[in-house]
Amino acid sequence: MNSITNLTVKQLLRAVTLKGKIQSLEKQLSRLLSSSETTKVSAPKKRYKMSTFGRKRIAEAQKARWAKVKGRKSAANPVNKGRRKMSAAAKAKIAKAAKARWAKVKAAGKNRL
Repeated sequence: MNSITNLTVKQLLRAVTLKGKIQSLEKQLSRLLSSSETTKVSAPKKRYKMSTFGRKRIAEAQKARWAKVKGRKSAANPVNKGRRKMSAAAKAKIAKAAKARWAKVKAAGKNRL
């Protein structure tokens, strides 16, 4: 295929006229296709319709869930179990590891991890 820079003036004019014809034909084609599409009657998508019994059953289940939630809040407060306690050995182990980490950082001449 020739590059645009290698074409003569006559060839460039011919290319421009052909491009214009192609664009007009594409417009006509799109108008033609769009008008035929609007006349086509497409079948509507089937939508699932829930029965009244199904809706009623779902509503009753939701009401039961809400009643359960509301009943729990007003009936009794949750028992406070207190905080979990760490053993002295576990605290010592964590402190030892932290001191070792900081010693390593300080040895490297840094002031943050």
